[in-house]
Amino acid sequence: MTESANPERVLLHYLDQGSDLCEIENYVADGGYATARRVLGEMSPVEVIDTVKESGLRGRGGAGFPTGMKWGFVARDTGKPVYLLCNADESEPGTFKDRQLIENDPHQLIEGMILSAYAIGSESAFIYIRGEFRKGYDILCRAVEAARARGFLGEKIFATGHTLDIVVHLGAGAYICGEETGLIESLEGKRAHPRIKPPFPAVQGLFGCPTIVNNVETLACVRHVMEKGPAWFKGIGPGKSPGPKLFCVSGHVNNPGVFELPMGTSLRELIEVHAGGVANGRALKAVIPGGSSVPILRADEIDLAMDFDSVAAAGSMLGSAGVIVMDEDTDMVATLRTIAHFYHHESCGQCTPCREGTGWLETILLRLESGEGTEADIDTLYSVAGGMLGTTICVLSDAAAMPVRSFLDKFRDDFLGSLAPEEG
Repeated sequence: MTESANPERVLLHYLDQGSDLCEIENYVADGGYATARRVLGEMSPVEVIDTVKESGLRGRGGAGFPTGMKWGFVARDTGKPVYLLCNADESEPGTFKDRQLIENDPHQLIEGMILSAYAIGSESAFIYIRGEFRKGYDILCRAVEAARARGFLGEKIFATGHTLDIVVHLGAGAYICGEETGLIESLEGKRAHPRIKPPFPAVQGLFGCPTIVNNVETLACVRHVMEKGPAWFKGIGPGKSPGPKLFCVSGHVNNPGVFELPMGTSLRELIEVHAGGVANGRALKAVIPGGSSVPILRADEIDLAMDFDSVAAAGSMLGSAGVIVMDEDTDMVATLRTIAHFYHHESCGQCTPCREGTGWLETILLRLESGEGTEADIDTLYSVAGGMLGTTICVLSDAAAMPVRSFLDKFRDDFLGSLAPEEG
């Protein structure tokens, strides 16, 4: 197999740098914060937004929405504060890339936030990190304090007229807080029930004020777009979704981990070259390409460019780029039941199709897994999942339903094989 060109690592630069980039003196000695200092001194906020638009940067949290365009939606001249929220509530099963950035290079994220906050006119920013990431929370708190002590945060940062402070907020470990309006509700001290949109957060977000929510990897990319320029960023990967990308690979592979590769690297190369192939010499059976909430792919579908548009065209989603690999011995009924259990447990209960549907999915799958199911149960699963798609305030219901329908479409024989003897 021909391996794709592998440019220098920028997001995972800490792996090559050789010193602890959690320490601000090492980060500064490596050129850190120089881009923020230059940009705030030389460029206008509009120029920063235009640069990010030109780069083609799309959000790395899952939706893939163009970042610069999102910033452009911020309601201005309202007389209200503008907030920047960093979504560090990395909860999607199979995804563990943002944690790498937080725990090993936190100042890269902070510098990206300084640049982003400057662009949208925000003087107050929050990092919302999931409750289980206590280590990351402590590292971020120390990094923010160190940046504040250096004058990189606070009033008149870098001796300019711009003010910015960052608060690190530890969540309580709920999947729904990864949804941006659920995150906002939680940050306001309420139960994390997602909001009906519109209005979108850019118009009415945190405390009723214009708010931008960006993912950790997205904000880290901003630093490199502003340092190296939009042409550099657009030169990596496909034109419609360019740039470096972090891919998480887990499951039945020889070398699981986080890999920084050009957007558009093929799924086959990711599995067979970078992740070392399927473990124990077994054959590949299936792959989930973007975290547990996206439709599954068969082994014969992995000659696929891993970018937003190509994966969507193949009937799945790039999502968070959490790639879960399954070998030929994988029990697909048990795997889907595990996924269904997760979404049943994490449903916030606000919408009936999600609250009831996730429970029904898990109950039926438990019956199939125990060998007591009927063929009618398979049809009922399909029907319940269909009633959950696009019928709720947020996409958690879809996240539970999409895997069910794709597992049944692509591995129906596995489910038929699980039926009670008189049904099989």
